[in-house]
Amino acid sequence: MPIEQIRSFIAQDMNDVNDVIRDKLHSHVALIRQISKYIINSGGKRLRPALVILSAGAFNYQGKYHHNLAAVVEFIHTATLLHDDVVDESELRRNKETANALFGNAASVLVGDFLYSRAFQMMVEVDNMRVMQILADATNTIAEGEVLQLLNCKDPDVDEENYLQVIRFKTAKLFEAATRLGAILGNATPEEEEALAIYGMHLGTAFQLIDDLLDYSGDNHDTGKNLGDDLAEGKPTLPLIYAMRAGTEAQADIIRKAIVESGKDGFQPVLEVIQQTNALDYAKKCAQAEAETASAAIASLPDSDNKKYMLQLATFAVTRNH
Repeated sequence: MPIEQIRSFIAQDMNDVNDVIRDKLHSHVALIRQISKYIINSGGKRLRPALVILSAGAFNYQGKYHHNLAAVVEFIHTATLLHDDVVDESELRRNKETANALFGNAASVLVGDFLYSRAFQMMVEVDNMRVMQILADATNTIAEGEVLQLLNCKDPDVDEENYLQVIRFKTAKLFEAATRLGAILGNATPEEEEALAIYGMHLGTAFQLIDDLLDYSGDNHDTGKNLGDDLAEGKPTLPLIYAMRAGTEAQADIIRKAIVESGKDGFQPVLEVIQQTNALDYAKKCAQAEAETASAAIASLPDSDNKKYMLQLATFAVTRNH
């Protein structure tokens, strides 16, 4: 599988990143150590730190700061997961209990704050104002995306444009930051940096589109979360938005009612409407278009193993089942 080949290619670098993560998770407060280690060690693809490594390698970067910045990106991502699970009242992630289910909401939020602040301490150590600007802007944009998503919950009138804006802010922005950081470390030209940023933004969008699709078509064991969670939280994701647009008035009413009322009682009728309107096919095509845009953005980079695996990652984004 492409993802396994990529992991093998950057295995030593990712081991070094994990060493940084373990070192920087240290705190004199036992509960911080406990929750941080639980969430960091609970699995996950480590895609965002991998993108820092791959993009820096595409420009033959030979230093060590890419390990630190890869860890920073992972800390920011982990902090968002801790906060998201509290907001969403989630109980399962990656086939394990969420931190909030295990340790409580207050502890999860505060440890998320610890991870954010530790990430900023690590940024300062790199002593590069451009790096700090990228990560500060990304963190702020992610927060905006989280608030936008909260506003969209239980709102059946959210359209595709507003839905995509949430994805660009909440998810894709950190992918973009990761690839841009690698380019900056590798002394890329402004044009090359922008190409990497475009790649990261569209790759992140493709990943989120597939995540939202899998909430209506995946296997619980593969996805690591309960099917229908998005609907239970009243999230109007693309399969629902398209099904309402393409279906009959009666079909749209089924989905509108399910979004407004949340809960899982309406999952099966909604799933039937999604299938009848081919909404999953539409979402998949949108994800494929995003992945193709990502690949096209870096097509002009010099050929290298790093570039090859970045292109493979775009393919994996839309062919995965988890």
